[in-house]
Amino acid sequence: MTDQSDLSKPLKTWSHLAGKRRRPSEYEIVSTNLLWSTDDAMPWALSPDIDMNKWYLKYRNGSPLRHDDWDAFRDPDELVYRSYNVMQDGHETYVDGLLRDHAKNDHDAGLGADWVAALARLYTPARYPLHCLQMGSAYLVQMVPASTIENCAMFQAADQLRWVSRIAYRTRELADAHPEAGFVGGERRAWEEDPCWQGFRQLLERVLVAYDWAEHFTALNVVAKPAFDEAFIRQLGHAARQNRDTLLAQLLDAQWEDTERARHWTAALVEFARSSEDNAGVMEDWVARWAPLGDAAIDAYCAAIPGGADAAGEAKGAARDFRASLGFAA
Repeated sequence: MTDQSDLSKPLKTWSHLAGKRRRPSEYEIVSTNLLWSTDDAMPWALSPDIDMNKWYLKYRNGSPLRHDDWDAFRDPDELVYRSYNVMQDGHETYVDGLLRDHAKNDHDAGLGADWVAALARLYTPARYPLHCLQMGSAYLVQMVPASTIENCAMFQAADQLRWVSRIAYRTRELADAHPEAGFVGGERRAWEEDPCWQGFRQLLERVLVAYDWAEHFTALNVVAKPAFDEAFIRQLGHAARQNRDTLLAQLLDAQWEDTERARHWTAALVEFARSSEDNAGVMEDWVARWAPLGDAAIDAYCAAIPGGADAAGEAKGAARDFRASLGFAA
């Protein structure tokens, strides 16, 4: 029977937000406590014997990384779908302007032959590792135990897709300006066979089969993505400036803004997880296992950067500094 006293004082907000004694923010309303599939017996309200339920019970609910209330995590930037789109609409307008202005000035025609060859080897094949990073982020969207974590991973996946698209656009532009350089047709072969990419290919392919959600997050956001960002965005960006490729340098600067936001929520989630007993040791072991693969990937890629004698050392040092800022020794 319905308790009539409950009906005399209807809630003015969602029940899980009612205790705040203040009007909830847009972020709290549309981001918190949205997952209904985290039950320890039947995650999807289906038979516990079906493969999908077994997967979630093993790789999410059964993760060695534990917390009493994953739903208490908050994105430090408090992004929601609306604010993300407003922000990135402005960002995309800026990138469109860069592309338009450099195209008007025949920027690609003025690039040196050696640098064009470097772009065909080091830049345009990057849509493959970026797509791996996107798929890794999308896996987190499916597997994390709280909607506030899920949203962060979703926006990260969207960021990676945006840059896959931008690199594909630049590939076509460069092919039109330099039809003899092997753009468009050579990127897959470079990704699969060129020694400079094999470290990242090994690292990212292993990340994609790290099925435990928390190890996947650690391998992706603490090791693999920082390694790629330091080598590709930072060090290739330095080389672009040295070779008077102002367009690539500015595009990579724009991409770094997404990297910084990804690092914000990564740091926040690591700190949040560390608040629970035993989690620090679990994550430390994962980082120690994955970090050598990240360093090896940086070494292989940076060895091919023109004039990048110090590139690998700088990139590895920056990646280690990021891990150290999270409290990891590796």
